[in-house]
Parts: sequence; C-alpha cells; structure tokens
Amino acid sequence: MCVLPLWKVFHNGKTHLAIAIGLACVERGMETRFFTAAELVMALTRAGREHRLETLLADLSRADLLIVDELGYVPLDVEGARLLFQAMSGCYERRSLVVTTNIEFSRWGTVLGDDKLAAALIDRIVHHGRLVEFNGTSHRMDTALMLGKSE
Repeated sequence: MCVLPLWKVFHNGKTHLAIAIGLACVERGMETRFFTAAELVMALTRAGREHRLETLLADLSRADLLIVDELGYVPLDVEGARLLFQAMSGCYERRSLVVTTNIEFSRWGTVLGDDKLAAALIDRIVHHGRLVEFNGTSHRMDTALMLGKSE
C-alpha cells in the first residue's frame, strides 16, 4: 500500500499532485489507474451495459493505487454514484486510493445523491486516510490573462 504523508501544499494543483503520486508509485512498480470521477463513472456504466462490469472491477482491483480526480465536478445519477461507491469502497484496506475534490465531506451526500452512501464512503476513506488540504489562492486566478495577469 502506498502511504502518503500529511502535507500542506500552497499554490500547487490537486490534479498535479495526484499525477505525481501516481507516477512515483508506477516508478516503484505499483499498478496504478487514473480517472476523473466522470470518466470512471462512464466506464463503469458502459461496462455494466455491456455485461463486463465484473471484468472492469477486477481490473481496478488489480491496481495497487486508484486515483479518482475531480470528484463532484460533474453531477452523478443514482446508478453512477452506486458504481463509483463500489469501485472506491473496493479499495478499503486492500489498495491505496487518492481522491481529489473541492467538495467538503458534508456535501458528499449531494454529490452522490445519497447521504447514507456518502457517509459509508467517507467512513472508509477517513479510517486509514490522510487529508491533504490545499490553502492559498488559485494559481489559475493568480495568472489569469483575462484578468490582466501573467506568470
């Protein structure tokens, strides 16, 4: 299992850090899968329709690290939320999971469309997890050309 230290990171992106963690794990010989939450839900939904959900879930279970980026950026339907829960909760005490989001835990019920589903997922994540909190201003806003700024 890939153990991540607790960091306070300023002026760096969540996705950038998640990719860096993924690459570091790959360099150490760990199987790693990276998806945005929307991509993973679409892949799981499509696999379900095509009667190959078990195959996709088995592939995900072979990975040492699953990275789910941008949770909460795209609304999920009930079935998509349940499939995402299944994939993410399958990591619990078996493999590492990195989740990036701007959504605080108290609002995950809205994201997943079910408070109990959200509570169950959060329970699994926080049991052995580490919270990496990004503070500071947005790098994009700090360098936004539209606002007359530059790097």
